[in-house]
Amino acid sequence: MTDEVSRAGTHRLQLDDEAATLRLAADLAAILKPGDIVALSGHLGAGKSMLARAILRELAEDPKLEAPSPTFTLVQSYETPRGTVLHADLYRVRSPEELDDIGLVEELDRLILLVEWPDRAGARLPGGRRLDIVLDVDPDNPETGRIADLSGGVLWRQRLAIAIATRRLIDEAGWDDARRDYMQGDASSRAYERLTRPDGSSAVLMISPPRPDGPAIRLGKPYSAIAHLAENVDAFVAMDRGLHSLGYSAPEIYAQDLSTGLLLIEDLGSEGVVDAQGPIPDRYEAAARLLADLHRHTLPTILPVAEGRDHVLPDYDRGALAIETELILEWYAPHIAGMTLPAVAQAEFARIWNRLFDEILEAAGTWTLRDFHSPNLIWLPGRDGHAKLGLIDFQDAVIGHPAYDLASLGQDARIDVPAALELRLLAAYGQARRAHDPDFDLAGFARAYAILGTQRNTKIAGIFARLDKRDGKPAYLKHLPRIEAYLRRNLEHPALAELKGWHQAHLPKLFEVGGADACELR
Repeated sequence: MTDEVSRAGTHRLQLDDEAATLRLAADLAAILKPGDIVALSGHLGAGKSMLARAILRELAEDPKLEAPSPTFTLVQSYETPRGTVLHADLYRVRSPEELDDIGLVEELDRLILLVEWPDRAGARLPGGRRLDIVLDVDPDNPETGRIADLSGGVLWRQRLAIAIATRRLIDEAGWDDARRDYMQGDASSRAYERLTRPDGSSAVLMISPPRPDGPAIRLGKPYSAIAHLAENVDAFVAMDRGLHSLGYSAPEIYAQDLSTGLLLIEDLGSEGVVDAQGPIPDRYEAAARLLADLHRHTLPTILPVAEGRDHVLPDYDRGALAIETELILEWYAPHIAGMTLPAVAQAEFARIWNRLFDEILEAAGTWTLRDFHSPNLIWLPGRDGHAKLGLIDFQDAVIGHPAYDLASLGQDARIDVPAALELRLLAAYGQARRAHDPDFDLAGFARAYAILGTQRNTKIAGIFARLDKRDGKPAYLKHLPRIEAYLRRNLEHPALAELKGWHQAHLPKLFEVGGADACELR
């Protein structure tokens, strides 16, 4: 399959055979989502129905799906893992008004629509989320060849560029015969697919296009810049190679397209550090010991990405720490606690945190992976030592206090970590650090752990409220009681007495559940 791009942004694909058409269907299915319209045009026999049927089978994850032509029924509906999909054939429609009778153009934002002969719909198919595909027979290869012209509006341009670059990357890496399966992603804009070859070997496709700047919110900078979130895939590549150099199990990178933001990486599997009962203590302890091993090294702050291209790890500075804590004021307070805090209360909150940040910023920094918790830890029983723990999702790494990542682990946002296990992790970490440095200050580390555990959970409380209110993702709210419990646990530490008093006065919802889960971290 070859690609030419016109000045108007139309991608012309030469499909040499049926296999190429099926790969195009897989590539399109991988990026479709509710609200999308795929409008298929072309002469009779150009291959519209074949392409539509192939897309349907990919979306349904069923290569044997019966997908009869809707020529006579006009519309066929399918329930798939990606939501409702409608396949329409408007060849027999005489006027656009007929579509009103069958309800085809209703609730289009909730489903994926594949429509043949879209011109019969007139102006009733909106253009914003519409991808137009015009198919024709390849005159140089009329038996099996087809030519496909793909074009769409602004919303489709990047998605098409990514889809075509992805196909190029997969083919050049030798994975052209692999099946592509959508993987559940995280709360970010990244997407993942698992590629599986006929022999059963697999890899993971990571789709992480450059992050667009959001609105400026402070000093002319967007939130992502202030919080030092990765702007492109360079950060992942740099950290991946850095972790590899220390003998840790970060995924091997098989192929990359840095400009588009595509990586084909090793599939570390799905065996994690939790089971049906909760955290697996020995695996959590192994994770704590890995952190201790990482933190005993003197680590660089500049890491190579490619020839002549480096990544500089930013400091987890006061600005980043502060803007994250403010999320609880901006999102949790009004939308969860039902309170609008006065300016004087918010100023007092900032003053207390600034004093706490003074303590944290005095310590020497190290690599802080930032999301070191169960969703990002893979258990690899066939490997030895620290390599038993697979590491993913470290592109937002910064130079910060070593206690931050241990707090991420010991106060896992996705699963309850009992206080007794949390203390065991602190003890394991401290023992491992003292084995290399007898003067390691465990009491001082525990104090920083309580402060940073509070900072992290303050941030997460705000993020989960934002995911619900702004992004329409209410599923994260189920984790809020756990986050609130961790906050109560941390606020029992003497270092946080003033902050506890502020919460009791201004966000009493946090204390609606009793404090029986307090953990001694003194």
